[in-house]
Amino acid sequence: MSYGYFYDDDLPIFKQIYHCLPASSLNKPQLELGDKIIMPASALDLLTKLEISFPMLFKLKNPASGRVTHCGVLEFTAEECTMHLPSWMMENLLLEEGDMVKVKNVSLPAGTYMQLQPHTKNFLDITNPRAMLETKLRSFSCLTTGDTIVIDYNNKKFYIDIVDTKPSAAVCIIDTDCEVDFAPPLDYEEAEEPKPSNLSSKTKSRESSETQSEELATKLIKFKPFTGSARRLDGKPISESVAVVSSSPMPQQLEDTDGTNGPTSSSSTTFQRSRKVVFGSKGTPEAAPMAGQKHPQEVEKPKFQAFTGKKYTLQD
Repeated sequence: MSYGYFYDDDLPIFKQIYHCLPASSLNKPQLELGDKIIMPASALDLLTKLEISFPMLFKLKNPASGRVTHCGVLEFTAEECTMHLPSWMMENLLLEEGDMVKVKNVSLPAGTYMQLQPHTKNFLDITNPRAMLETKLRSFSCLTTGDTIVIDYNNKKFYIDIVDTKPSAAVCIIDTDCEVDFAPPLDYEEAEEPKPSNLSSKTKSRESSETQSEELATKLIKFKPFTGSARRLDGKPISESVAVVSSSPMPQQLEDTDGTNGPTSSSSTTFQRSRKVVFGSKGTPEAAPMAGQKHPQEVEKPKFQAFTGKKYTLQD
């Protein structure tokens, strides 16, 4: 350990090197609840001579790793050449019991903003985390960006990273109004992406319906009803051919309907350009009798006539 003080821009600077010891070596559990250290009585004498102003804040540095943090002082009761630190602070500085640590007094600006990130989602279960932090951080004198502090609440320890501080990387939080922002916990999982909306499903359903309508229209064009041979009810053979009339338009009729191949043909069914089958309201005109075929009224009566014989009278 070395004692000494220096001047920087005509201002006295306290600089010392101590052996660090964990707070567990003392019967003072409250030391673990904040960022304050215990220094030897000789340090208080030197600080008084240098007229270091309150609050007394210090910069701690591990000369081996180069890690840095900031803290306050709780009391001056440690043995000479030693100082006691909270366990979480020794972990941040990568210090082991008995390692050397450099101590220097500093003046830090009042904090105006801090961003904190809990390690676990359990922190979200706290009813009012801002109010809880406002109470717990009263045990802290300053905060340093990059540190991980420990908050003891409801018999649980919450590890919280100091993600950012303003207006500088290290700020004083004694009697100051500071805005607090929370980053998502380290173990927080993003919510699942929402499923596709019903709009896309309706669009696919509409396209499927249009496809089915097109297939149905195509089948209706190909289908030709009443195309079989004609038969008489009395079973006698047909002497003359009977014209076959189909209720479905032939391809030639479709072309005529479109107006590309001649006049429009009359039919009870037409296939419009909208690919829909429309049944017309006009009846199908009667087919004209074929050449050589007699009109129904002119057909000869059958030659056989019943009951055309002589009349007889039965007498006694």
